[in-house]
Amino acid sequence: MTARIRSRARLAALAAPLAGALLLAGCSGGGENLAQQWEESSEKGYVSGDGSSLSLAPSERTQPVEYSGETETGDTFGSDDTLGSVTVVNFWYAGCAPCRAEAPDLVAAYEEFGPRGVQFVGVNTRDQVAQARQFSEQFGIEYPSIMDSPGGREVQRAFAGQVPLNAVPTTLVLDAEGRVAHRVLGQLAGESQLRTLITETLAETGGAESEGAGGAGDSADGANPGEQ
Repeated sequence: MTARIRSRARLAALAAPLAGALLLAGCSGGGENLAQQWEESSEKGYVSGDGSSLSLAPSERTQPVEYSGETETGDTFGSDDTLGSVTVVNFWYAGCAPCRAEAPDLVAAYEEFGPRGVQFVGVNTRDQVAQARQFSEQFGIEYPSIMDSPGGREVQRAFAGQVPLNAVPTTLVLDAEGRVAHRVLGQLAGESQLRTLITETLAETGGAESEGAGGAGDSADGANPGEQ
């Protein structure tokens, strides 16, 4: 009996670090297709991700993604508001540890690229409005988040029809036409990773740098093109 108890204790000690590693890679779930998981478990709210990234050349991209939803402030926000701008879309929810870990990187990117005309929008996949607002206040997030909680998930479905999403968090960079140019499944590797993806996408649009200089000047007068 004593040997059996000791064996269980050793197994528990070995399992704890592994569970922590899986949590940081992405908020865990099964390995099925995303749309299938939505149908099978409307309360789940997330599926697994491994932090891998995918970049698509302009010729390989799908049609522009059309989406719209109500934000945590009650406003309507969607693809019509970002068309013509490089856009960062981040899928998250407050209780997701990797989402919290990468929040400062998203804020830093927003502060750097918002004045240059890059749009940012979050897609909250699970929370109530109060939780979403508390998260934004805690991390200083100024860009809007669409409340796309279980039961509807219209925004998630819109993107799943174009590029499969396999993790929360997931971060997408859309080109100026609204097509997915880059995707990161799971937690961002860091601020530099997102900066690189945004910079590459901006470089595809002629005059992006000169327009950015003008945007910075406008920002000094109190207008931020990145805010809606």
